[in-house]
Amino acid sequence: MEIPVTLPLAPAGLPPLPEEPSHASVWPASACPVPAGDLAVGGVSLAELADRFGTPCYVLDEGEVRARARAWRAALPGADVAYAGKAFLSRALIRWIGEEGLSLDVCSAGELELAAHAGFPAERIVLHGNAKSPDDLRTALRLGVGRIVIDSTGEIARLAALVPPGARQRVLVRVVPGVEAGAHAAVRTGVEGQKFGLPVAGGEAEGAVARILGQPRLELVGLHCHLGSQIASVDPYVTAVRRMVALLARLRDMHGVTFPELGMGGGFAIAYRDGGAALDPVAYAARVTGELSLRCAHADLPVPRLTVEPGRWIVGPAGIALYRVLAVKSTGSRVFVAVDGGMSDNPRPALYGVRYTVRLVGRASAAPARPVTVVGRHCEAGDVLAEDVALPGDVRPGDVLAVPASGAYQVSMASAYNLVGRPPVAAVADGRARLLIRRETPADLRSRDVGE
Repeated sequence: MEIPVTLPLAPAGLPPLPEEPSHASVWPASACPVPAGDLAVGGVSLAELADRFGTPCYVLDEGEVRARARAWRAALPGADVAYAGKAFLSRALIRWIGEEGLSLDVCSAGELELAAHAGFPAERIVLHGNAKSPDDLRTALRLGVGRIVIDSTGEIARLAALVPPGARQRVLVRVVPGVEAGAHAAVRTGVEGQKFGLPVAGGEAEGAVARILGQPRLELVGLHCHLGSQIASVDPYVTAVRRMVALLARLRDMHGVTFPELGMGGGFAIAYRDGGAALDPVAYAARVTGELSLRCAHADLPVPRLTVEPGRWIVGPAGIALYRVLAVKSTGSRVFVAVDGGMSDNPRPALYGVRYTVRLVGRASAAPARPVTVVGRHCEAGDVLAEDVALPGDVRPGDVLAVPASGAYQVSMASAYNLVGRPPVAAVADGRARLLIRRETPADLRSRDVGE
């Protein structure tokens, strides 16, 4: 099996890559075949990792995370690149993105406290959320976060009342630009009729800006929008830039103010199957910054500093899920391969119908491939990890299966359904592996049950 080992980046000095989506490998750049049908990532055998840490297990390639963070920094050297922590967060990951010069986007007091515990600079943190709790806001103010993104008009007075006398909190307003983008209806957040942000079309965004400008304890530094998730084309972002600059011009005319920052969110697509579409940061940077400069020049506005928030794009392709086969059976014309994980460690197929690549690791097989459905261990008919994937016809209990592109929105969304503990996360780099997050044990689960 030949595995590409380069990120889709244009070398310095060459023209930007094509504007349409690039096509990427689902495996980390360090992935390479090793003898006996195995695969190594970060210089470490995946089969050995399954034996050492047990299964299910998640493996994170530190070098891949760092390289992908650098890709955004290189593409947008004048912008603020904030890693979207909701994709996956741990102390080690926070340290990596901090060392690579990224900011951090969080959505809760829990994520804020973890960042503080890891020593991440609070001034480089932005707090999001459509329904921030009082604890979220108090924690953000106590730690001194750099930005809070206001998502509703009711949040304005609530936040202002919590800011200490004599202090000012920098904020942005999340607006809905009316741009439909995203791979699934559940993740399209740039259009009206969903829970996030304040619509431009109905005037709610302009009303929120007026209210904030009347709050002496809040300093409005810009606007923010987020279109959705798994967006592979740059076109929706270009459309959003046009609408956001038009709003900035109207606000300038109404209030006599210009804002120094413009957040364009994230949602950048990655490939989940070989050859799948992925957004390229170089193409994004060329078109979005070009459009921003052009529209601001036409409106006679200063060009605001751009903020982008890649999460999945940075950590998704760096992660691999490892499972062990428990059972193989045929039902009618279908072959089911059941593994020791499932929707408790990866709910995305059940939520969004996501399709993954699956590969046998740890032994060679000469058996012809056949289509199978890889299913989980849970008591749900919808607990399906991958449909119609090709695996050797002799796949059997005890085999180890590797699922690439598993670094984002799997461990972070994991549950203890059926009281199955959440899996561990191990990092690999330079031929070494270390545990980042240990496996959740039955004792962990019992310790929360304090009733009689």
